[in-house]
Amino acid sequence: MADIARDDDTVELAHPPRFAMGERVASRSVIRNDGTYRGYDIGAVLVHKGDVGYVRSIGTFLQQFYIYAVEFTDSGHQVGMRAKELCTLDHLPDDVLAQLGERAALLSSLR
Repeated sequence: MADIARDDDTVELAHPPRFAMGERVASRSVIRNDGTYRGYDIGAVLVHKGDVGYVRSIGTFLQQFYIYAVEFTDSGHQVGMRAKELCTLDHLPDDVLAQLGERAALLSSLR
């Protein structure tokens, strides 16, 4: 267990989860198989940046981080992801929606 590296000192569990079950989210980065996703080679791309999915469950890891099981309907993959790897599409702040302008209306078509 000594080889597990905690990438930051933040204990996310001290706060409520950032995302709710059923919430629509987008991937902020490419996610590759680390060996825990059966049927795919290690290093195979499971999720592309910008892929849209839905939070199906919320778990924890190392008593420090929330892990969100996100189902990506286009690919059929259900992948465990950290909050820093996700962006909400359902609860964007008003200032972000204002910056998106007319493109904000396109978000509803991503369902």
